[in-house]
Amino acid sequence: MGNTNPGGGTEWDAVVVGAGLGGLTTAAYLAAAGRRVLVLEQFSVVGGNSHVFRRRRSYEFDVGVHYLGDCEPGGVIPSILGGLGLRDRIEFLEMDRNGFDLIRVPGACVDMPAGWPQYRDRLVAAMPDEAEGLRTFTDICAAVGEEQRSALFESHTWSPADIAKGTVAVREWGRRTLDELFTHCGLSSRARTVLAAQAPNYGLTPRQATVARHTSVTDHYLRGAYFPAGGGQTLAAGLVEVIEAHGGEVRTRKRVRRILVEDRKVTGVGLDGGETVRTGLVVSNADYRRTVLDLIGAEHFPKSLAERTRNARMGMPWLVLYLGLDIDLRDRPNANLWWYDTDDIDGYFERARAGDVGEVPFLFCSFASLKDPANRALCPPGHANLQVMTLCPPDYEWWGVTGGAEGGDASYRRDAQYLRRKQELTEATLRAAEKAIGPLRGHITHMEAATPLTHERYTLSSGGTPFGMAEWGGTARPGTATHIAGLHVVGASTQAGNGVAGVMLGGISCASHILGQPLLAQGRQGVVSGDPDLLPDRPDGWDPREVCRGASRRARSGAATAARDLAGTTG
Repeated sequence: MGNTNPGGGTEWDAVVVGAGLGGLTTAAYLAAAGRRVLVLEQFSVVGGNSHVFRRRRSYEFDVGVHYLGDCEPGGVIPSILGGLGLRDRIEFLEMDRNGFDLIRVPGACVDMPAGWPQYRDRLVAAMPDEAEGLRTFTDICAAVGEEQRSALFESHTWSPADIAKGTVAVREWGRRTLDELFTHCGLSSRARTVLAAQAPNYGLTPRQATVARHTSVTDHYLRGAYFPAGGGQTLAAGLVEVIEAHGGEVRTRKRVRRILVEDRKVTGVGLDGGETVRTGLVVSNADYRRTVLDLIGAEHFPKSLAERTRNARMGMPWLVLYLGLDIDLRDRPNANLWWYDTDDIDGYFERARAGDVGEVPFLFCSFASLKDPANRALCPPGHANLQVMTLCPPDYEWWGVTGGAEGGDASYRRDAQYLRRKQELTEATLRAAEKAIGPLRGHITHMEAATPLTHERYTLSSGGTPFGMAEWGGTARPGTATHIAGLHVVGASTQAGNGVAGVMLGGISCASHILGQPLLAQGRQGVVSGDPDLLPDRPDGWDPREVCRGASRRARSGAATAARDLAGTTG
């Protein structure tokens, strides 16, 4: 199916541009269906926000996988993986079912348990004076969540129209904003903050987020919260194994500069260095804005779509502190901490976006070493590995940068204003962390900070956000099909949403559309695509990060290459 052509390069059945979990999921299903698939990734390791990095041979940090929901058999992520023969190759470790998210807001504390009824009861116990409004809110959200999840296993594409079909709660509430539902329920600012405390999971304010978006995330975790044993890189590594076992190829350090289009049809991709790869099917897992405006060009799209994309508002980005401590924190529950020093979440989002961050009133704290205690790569015995995160201003000007960090440009790291902003925000975040967790500074053995510019430099995401587009001209996010024949898109900006489950759903939706099969429903029913007997054995010392370098770079891996790749992801 693949062949060399006289113009240089190789012709493939499909080329996937960018290797986050969305692109890898599509590639794995296409490869398992017999398509010859080439995956091209500009970074040295595939996985996007699921990849890990290591420090001093002592610490391993997950970039973006902090916890997953709905990982019981028949859940969304296990069904996607199971359909590729990966069901028993990735283990999910359950967090505390009695309180996997600890929500701390002035005047209210809620330990979020698994299950909508249990969640409702905890909310009412914490804020009994708002019991009626809280019951109304949770009843509506539980109904929307159940309808949406049922639709996932019945539809190929999961467009808003598909999900609304045959539903009641989704039709009435799905497209309305979370803020509208709060008002309908007559809820106070404090209750709004508790209910939207995990809104940073999707990077949208209550005035931006639809009830459907909020509920899909909340319902996902209320079905149980989990962490992948061995870290997020294991998810990407399993998908790479499927791709390579079925004749596909994963190439890292291969930057696509152009997706080639002629007469509104895809003809291939052009890479750095002048190489051309010919194909009639391209799946772009690159940032949606970059795909439309840079890799292809606005002239190939309807003017209205190009304009909406050009003016799209991105989700909020993070500042992340990666911390190693010389104490193990085993006295803490196996739970995330959502800490607020304000009961006005709307005001907080506005201040964070405007750059008013002298004092940090919100933190998300993820304790990796509590979630995966058997993983000795995370930290030395008796130590702790955690991430402390807060939302931060997205504007380049605030950071003292004009051109961003597109293309891996690291020159911003020498800018005086950038360094000052980073230091000030890091210090403010540490002050908040000591309020939220307790004394830390005397126990820190490793600390580094990643800003939105760091994120953009390594993932090429517009605005340095992992959440994709927050607003796209008042319309629903794009689906996976496009106006250009042979071009499909996946990733955090598409309709299935962001996060691990969202991008993997988008990936399997894209493959379902291309192959004309209900792949998610089949996976849930135990149908396996391809031949799982082709998957490689995993020897002692199996390293998912090494798998994610791709076969060609693994083959020529040496000490110099390994040292270069361990250079890291922050700055």
